[in-house]
Amino acid sequence: MSTFVVFLLCAASCVSASASGGARGPQLNDNQLYKFSYTTEVLVDRVRRSKEGGAGFKISSDVDVSLMWRDPSNKDEQLIQLKISNVRADPVSQRSLKKNVLHGTSIESLLGQSRLAALTKPFFVHLKNGKVKAFYSYWAEPAIIKNLKRGVSSLLQMQLNTGKVIENDVSGRCTVSYKAEDNQVTRTKYLESCKTAETGFTTHSQVLGVGRKSSSVTVFTLQDGFIRSAVAEEKHWLIVNAHRSSSARVVSRQTFTLVGTEAGPLEAAGKDPSIVVKSIDAKLAAVGITAEKMKSRCKNCPSLSEHWQGLQKKLEPGNLSKATAPRSFLALIQSIRKASKDEILKVLKSASKTALPQLVDAVTSSQTTESLDAMLQFLNFTDAKGVVLQERFLYACGFASHPNERMLKSLLEISKGKIVSTDIKESVVIIMGALVHKLCQKGGCNLPTVVQVKKMILEGPDSTQDESEVQMFLLALKNSLLPEAIPIFTKYAESEVGAYSTISLTSLQRYDAALMTAEVKQTVNRIYHQNRRIYEKNVRAAAADVILSSNPSYIEVKNLLLSIGHLPHEMNKYMLSKIQDILRFHMPASQVLRQAMQDVIAHNYDRFSKFGSSSAFSGFMAQSADVTSTYSLDILYSGSGILRRSNMNIYGASKGAMLHGLQVAIEAQGLESLIAATPDEGEEDLESFAGMSALLFDVQLRPVTFFKGYSDLMSKMFSMTGEPMNVVKGLILLTDHSEVIQLQSGLKASAEFQGGLAIDISGGMEISLWYRESKTSVNNRGALVVSGNVTVDMDFMSAGLEVSFETEAALDFITTVQFSEYPFLVCMQMDKTTFPVREYAKKHESLSSGKSVVSRKSRKLLIPGSEFPLHQENSNMCKKVFGSSW
Repeated sequence: MSTFVVFLLCAASCVSASASGGARGPQLNDNQLYKFSYTTEVLVDRVRRSKEGGAGFKISSDVDVSLMWRDPSNKDEQLIQLKISNVRADPVSQRSLKKNVLHGTSIESLLGQSRLAALTKPFFVHLKNGKVKAFYSYWAEPAIIKNLKRGVSSLLQMQLNTGKVIENDVSGRCTVSYKAEDNQVTRTKYLESCKTAETGFTTHSQVLGVGRKSSSVTVFTLQDGFIRSAVAEEKHWLIVNAHRSSSARVVSRQTFTLVGTEAGPLEAAGKDPSIVVKSIDAKLAAVGITAEKMKSRCKNCPSLSEHWQGLQKKLEPGNLSKATAPRSFLALIQSIRKASKDEILKVLKSASKTALPQLVDAVTSSQTTESLDAMLQFLNFTDAKGVVLQERFLYACGFASHPNERMLKSLLEISKGKIVSTDIKESVVIIMGALVHKLCQKGGCNLPTVVQVKKMILEGPDSTQDESEVQMFLLALKNSLLPEAIPIFTKYAESEVGAYSTISLTSLQRYDAALMTAEVKQTVNRIYHQNRRIYEKNVRAAAADVILSSNPSYIEVKNLLLSIGHLPHEMNKYMLSKIQDILRFHMPASQVLRQAMQDVIAHNYDRFSKFGSSSAFSGFMAQSADVTSTYSLDILYSGSGILRRSNMNIYGASKGAMLHGLQVAIEAQGLESLIAATPDEGEEDLESFAGMSALLFDVQLRPVTFFKGYSDLMSKMFSMTGEPMNVVKGLILLTDHSEVIQLQSGLKASAEFQGGLAIDISGGMEISLWYRESKTSVNNRGALVVSGNVTVDMDFMSAGLEVSFETEAALDFITTVQFSEYPFLVCMQMDKTTFPVREYAKKHESLSSGKSVVSRKSRKLLIPGSEFPLHQENSNMCKKVFGSSW
C-alpha cells in the first residue's frame, strides 16, 4: 500500500512539474534581426485537376522579425515585431499575357496606397511558451490587411515537444498535434475541430448534401532554437455527393524562409508587453489573433425587384419542365437572402398570378428571418382563394434544407388560428411533423417549440373522434419519425378503420429495423395472419412489407410462406411476387427466405404456382460511382380485377446513406358494384373511394382524393376527362450548403452549393364500363440544376470557380387493366423519355478595377429514353392487351 501511495505522489509531482514548465516554443536571439521571405498562394480548382490549372494568385513579400521584449523570468515569453515589405502579386501558375489578369498591374495600383501603407506597418505578437497570447495591430486597418498579418503571425506559433493541444490562431480555436524530431517539428491542425464566429449551414441529407474533407500540415525546420523555415499546406475538398464531377477544392500554401540575419533593435524595458507596445505607438491595440469577418461587396448588383423582372418569365408554369426554371429559382434565392422584408413584400405583391406560386417557393426556401416574416404577412389563411399559395408555402417549409425553431413556431401559431380550408389545416400539421424530424436530426429535439409540437402530435390521434383529424395526426407522426410514436402506430395498426392501419403500417416500415420491438412484430404478424379479425387485403400486404423489411426471423418467414395458398387469389400472387422480388434483388431478407424455402412444405409447386395479376418488382434506374437509384412497383388487385393498391417507389443511395426520393401510392376500394362483382372477404362494406398519396424526399404530403362515396364516384365517372390530377407541383431546394472557409494564410474562401428541382407529379384513374377497362397513370416531370461557387475574395483581387450540371427528365407509369374476363389482363408500363445532361465549369480571376479573365468549359450528353424492365409475365400480358402494336 505504501508503495502505491509513493507512486501516486510521484505521478502527481511529475504532472505538476510538466504543467508548470509548459510547452517550450521558438526563441529569438537578443538584438538580432531575422530576415525572411514569405509567400502565400491560393488555388481554386475542380477536384479532378484540369490541364489549364485552377484560378488563384500568389502574394510574396519580405518579412523582418525581431525581438522587442522578453520576460526576465521566462525566456519563452517574448514580444516579437514583424514588418512586411517589398510586396508582390503574381498568378498562382504560369499564364500567357492574355490570360494574366495581373499583367501590367503594380502592387500600388492593385492594393491602393492606403492599404499598402497599412500592410507594411509593423505589427507585434506576444508569444508565451510558443503560443500566441496577443496580436497587436491597428483597429483602423482594413480587415483583409489585419487577416494577412494574422496569417504570418500564426507561423510563429509552435511547440518543441510532441503532443496534442488546443490553440487559438487565425483559423479559430482548433485542436492541434505536434510531432518533434531532431530539428523538425510537424504541426497537424484538425480543421473540423476549429470554432469560429462565422457559421454556415448545410443540407442534412447525406445523399443530397455536400461533404467536406480538410487537411492542414505545417512543417517547421529549426536552427539555433528559432525557425529556419516553415512550409504550410492546407487543402479543402467540397464534394457534391450526388454528382462528384461538380465538386471543388481549395489549396492554400505558405512558405516562410530565413534568408539572413543582421543586427537588430535593442530590447525594450518593462514588465508588461502591452505597456511596451503602447510606448512604441499608442494607437496599437490587441485586436485578437482569430480572423475578422469581411463585408461582402457587390458592385452594380441588381435589386431584388430588378432581378425578379429578369427571371419572372422563366418561372412561369409552362417553363417548369426546363432547366432554366430551377436555375432561375436558385439565382432568385441568392437575391432574396440579401433582401429586406419590405423588398420581398414589394415583389410578392407585384408578381403575376401565374408566376406567384413559384415566387412563394423561392421566398420560403430562402429561409431567412426577413423572408419568413414577409411570407407570414403576405399570406392570409382565412382567405379561401389563397389555398394554392398557402399549400406551396407549407410544402416549401416541409422541404426546408435547414429549418429553425422559428419556422416551426410560426406553423404552430398558424394551426392555432383560423384556417378556412380543411386541406390547409391538415397540411400545416403534417408539415410540422416533417420539421420536428429535421430539427431533431440537428440535435434540437429539446427546443421548447419542438417539445410542444411533439406533445401535440403524439397526443393528437387519441384526442379526436374525427376520422380525417386522426389521419392528419398519424401522417404528422409518420413525418416526424419519433421513436415515441412507434407504440401509437402499433396500436392504430390494428384499428378497424383501414386508413389508420395502412398509415400506421407504412409508417412503421420507415423506422430502423432495430426499433421494431417484439411487441411491434407480434402485432404486425397478428394483422397479416388475421389472428383476431379479418383485415382488408391492402392492410395485410402492408403488414407483410413491415415483416419482410424488419430483419424477419426464420419462423416469421416460414409462416408467411405457409400462408400462401390460403389467401385470396390476388393476395396469393402478390405475396409470391414479393418473395421472388426479394430473392432476385438480394434484399436483406433474402438469406432467411432461402433458408425457409429449403423446407418442402413451405416451398413446393402447389404453393408457388398460384396465378393472378398482382405483382411486385424492383430494378435499377441508374448506377454510378456517386449514386445508385432503384425503383419498385407493387400492384395489388381485388378478385374482380379492379386496382386495390398501386405503389411506386424511387430510392437514392450514396455511400451507405439512403434517401426515399419518391413514393406515389394510388388506392381504390368499393368499386366492385360498378361491374356487378363480389367483393373480397373483409371488404364487403367498404365505401367507394380512390385517392393518391405522395411522399417526396422523405416528406409525406397530404393525400389527394379522386372521389369518395358512390354519388361522388358517379358524378366523377360522367365528368371524367382523362386529365391527370395534380399531386405536387413546384420548385424545391434540394441541396443547400453555405460556408466560409478560413484559411491559415488569413484569406477566406466562400463556398455556396445549391440544388434546385422543378417538379410536376400528377396522377389519374379512368374507368370505362363500356370497354370494361381501367387505367391508372402517374406522371412525373422534372428539371434539376445543381450549382456551386467557390470564391477567394481579397476585396482588391478575387479568384473563383463556378460548377454546375443540369438535366430535364420525364417518367411515366401507366397501368392498363381489362376485366372483361378472368384472369383479367394487366399491362404495366414505366417509361423514361430521352433526356439531356449538361455540365458547365467557369474559372475567373478579377481585380477591383474591373479587369477580369474568365475561362469556360462545358460538356453535353444525351441519355436515350427507355422502358424500364419488369417481369416477363407483364410483357406477355401487354402483348395480349395491345396486340400487334406492342
